[in-house]
Amino acid sequence: MPTLQSLANLLTDLNIKTVLFDLDGTLADTAPDLAYALNQVLIENGHDPLPFEEIRPAVSHGGIALIRLGFRMEPDHPEFDALRLKLLDVYRDNIARETTLFPGMAALLNNIEQQGMNWGVVTNKPGWLTEPLMKALGLSERAACIISGDTCNNNKPHPEPILHGCKLAGSDAQHCVYIGDAERDIEAGRRAGMQTIVALFGYIADTDQPHEWGADMAHHSPEAIQEWLNSNQ
Repeated sequence: MPTLQSLANLLTDLNIKTVLFDLDGTLADTAPDLAYALNQVLIENGHDPLPFEEIRPAVSHGGIALIRLGFRMEPDHPEFDALRLKLLDVYRDNIARETTLFPGMAALLNNIEQQGMNWGVVTNKPGWLTEPLMKALGLSERAACIISGDTCNNNKPHPEPILHGCKLAGSDAQHCVYIGDAERDIEAGRRAGMQTIVALFGYIADTDQPHEWGADMAHHSPEAIQEWLNSNQ
């Protein structure tokens, strides 16, 4: 029979100390600027631009997915890599043209800090894009960690970058939660041994099945995430 002290220790162990976010489609709404970059490259190459609604679900999957979508070609095509690099160059030059935090996210970050927790970012986006974006959003100095796709030897869905983020933030995995809008985010968080949340407000395609990804929970807004965090303090 557990003692009152052991029950108290268990509740303490469940407390969340660090909240880790995916970047594109979770922390920030980067789709407008990535869609702009893809359409600029399409136009430059004699193609019609795509509607934003068609581009948005592909954004979380990076430049490869965007070139696949826009040009209907695979990575083994001889022109694929040049188009991808051009897309990234245009995006870098317009990295915060329209990008903002998702509605309610600024309040969530403030509340995390006010409750004595910290937060960080773990993304597959390369550092040469992640760092200027975080700076443009005014978040670089606030984040306890910023882990990019080239920070570690592996990227998501491998757990290494998330565990590295935990270490830099000063928390164990059992005291962290990872929030993302792609299946690889949830797989990485689960493999790292932490609780996971699907950001249903992110870039989830109609063909995705987020409730089958094995996350601990899924929320439609940052406000709902805050309510859950409040219940775990």
